[in-house]
Amino acid sequence: MSYLRFEKAVMTNLEESIRRELLRTNRSGAYSCSTIVDCNTRKYHGLLVVPVPELDDENHVLLSSLDATVVQHGAEFNLGLHKYQGNNYSPKGHKYIREFDCDKVPTTLYRVGGVLLKKEVVFQAYEDRLLIRYTLEDAHSATLLRFRPFLAFRSVRQFTHENSTASREYHEVDNGIKTCMYAGYPDLYMQFSKKNEFIFQPDWYRGVEYPKEQERGYASNEDLYVPGYFEMPIRKGESIVFSASTSAIKSSTLKSLFEKEVGLRTPRDNFYHCLVTAAHQFHNRDRRSGSSPEHLDDSDDRYLLAGYPWFKARARDTFIALPGLTLAIDEQDYFEHVMKTAEKGLREFMDNKPLSVKIYEMEQPDVPLWAVWAIQQYVKQAGKEQGYKMYGKLVNDIIKYIVAGKHPNLRLDENGLLYANGRDKAVTWMNSTANGRPVVPRSGYIVEFNALWYNALKFGAIMAADKGDTKTAESLEKRAELCKESFVATFLNEYGYLLDYVDGNIMDWSVRPNMIFAVALDYSPLNQDQKKSVLDVCTRELLTPKGLRSLSPKSGGYNPIYVGPQTQRDYAYHQGTAWPWLGGFYMEACLKLYKRTRLSFIERQMVGYEEEMDYHALGTISELYDGNPPFHGRGAMAFAMNVAEILRTLKLLEKYSYQK
Repeated sequence: MSYLRFEKAVMTNLEESIRRELLRTNRSGAYSCSTIVDCNTRKYHGLLVVPVPELDDENHVLLSSLDATVVQHGAEFNLGLHKYQGNNYSPKGHKYIREFDCDKVPTTLYRVGGVLLKKEVVFQAYEDRLLIRYTLEDAHSATLLRFRPFLAFRSVRQFTHENSTASREYHEVDNGIKTCMYAGYPDLYMQFSKKNEFIFQPDWYRGVEYPKEQERGYASNEDLYVPGYFEMPIRKGESIVFSASTSAIKSSTLKSLFEKEVGLRTPRDNFYHCLVTAAHQFHNRDRRSGSSPEHLDDSDDRYLLAGYPWFKARARDTFIALPGLTLAIDEQDYFEHVMKTAEKGLREFMDNKPLSVKIYEMEQPDVPLWAVWAIQQYVKQAGKEQGYKMYGKLVNDIIKYIVAGKHPNLRLDENGLLYANGRDKAVTWMNSTANGRPVVPRSGYIVEFNALWYNALKFGAIMAADKGDTKTAESLEKRAELCKESFVATFLNEYGYLLDYVDGNIMDWSVRPNMIFAVALDYSPLNQDQKKSVLDVCTRELLTPKGLRSLSPKSGGYNPIYVGPQTQRDYAYHQGTAWPWLGGFYMEACLKLYKRTRLSFIERQMVGYEEEMDYHALGTISELYDGNPPFHGRGAMAFAMNVAEILRTLKLLEKYSYQK
């Protein structure tokens, strides 16, 4: 039985099926995404969603959906599904679904009377091309297929509405047509592997509604343009492949291309394989002019997107997610590819030069500290000789940069601690804002910044000692010792946990998860008893089956349910919601303190994540979860740091399981 398989009872129950989403990516910035019943519920959903750099830095929905209709004896059975205003669903094609399977490629089986039609979908790697294969498994009489494309041609952050500006012009191409609704957009090529007839019948389908946008307090209605429909006969046992792309293709190659793409897919037949596939979805490649789509080129920049469907590559997310998304699944080469791009951007920032890479928020003060942490993970896996050779100079340069006070918002004080100003602008991962100001104004001596700083100093000192640079090693050890003394004096309180930040006379006593890093990092300023005390508080007040809460229920302002309009969600974002990536560091801390005695406990924690594989976006992990039961997934459908830390935890579990 398939790991991700749903029977008719689930598929025909919209309450169950419509909340399950499916994401396909091509690792070049484009994606295809909808629900498992092909009813779009977000403005970000679409069969072909691509970047259009000539217009802006956003993705754009070209092909919103494709309705297939089975025609027999003049009777039409439309397999599509759209939600319209007034909670009306039409044409209710989900009622024909017999089963859905997402093991290797998403596969839907429809039964219409004596007709059994199978639909399989892939998104071509490194090309902006969606492929759908329709196979007539069974039929007792002549069968005709009709395909009606719904076009949007708009940014994922906007809506399209009926207008007279949209072009109705189209041109015939090899077994299909190409069309473009607005100037500045690429042509959309819609082609089939079989000769067909296109019937030009332009119309607008008005009042399509997206319930996910309603939930988030946004506008939720749009009109979609349908230029007409394609029609062709299909015989029992025959397969027809549909292609939607921004470039033409020889239609005779579509069937072999589909088979090739299926062969590249890793079956999602267990928890681990789902996570590996999810990890690959965050890969993003910026091809240099002239480089081959099929082959990686060393001149191409590689990125990790922070999440789908609305995140770009962000610096902090890149360094935190990088070890889990690469090293934890034995893909060291991709770590090196991404780090090469990220190092270029980091050095440009440190040299006060314009960034040539497409990584956002490089100016955040903890970014260089997380870069050192990521390199530290690489050294543990690749070995000291290789690690120091690759990134030793970068670690040294980062430490020197911080010590010299060159960062615009990171000051090294005489007490050995780092100070950052976050009163007016969010500078940590807790970055939600309301009315132009941080919801959580973490400022001054920030606990994880200084835990990371101590860790970086110790790592740098050991690296210098290994290289025989005694002078540098002694200097860094001295700085680390001063940082350690000040850290304990500043953050550790009489209740056994760490203050979240200290800014002059302001001390944040809220119980937050940021203190877990002081326990989880390889080099901690805390002694064993202090680590255990901090971990115990995190366990009692922050731990959930979906990671650590961003705030304890016992602290003021606890707001664990991430729902409602934007402002309401902003105030809940870091005020009690649970984050799986924080859970990764928590479980690393458990293993470091208690070794094998906590293995079964952590394995049980993994069950909480495995439950997510078939619940929200199939095979991946949502951005955040409600802090209270039933811990519902919220926000972005896929989040890189969460997938990364779960994979890294699985790797740690494997490591500690083999230790005696």
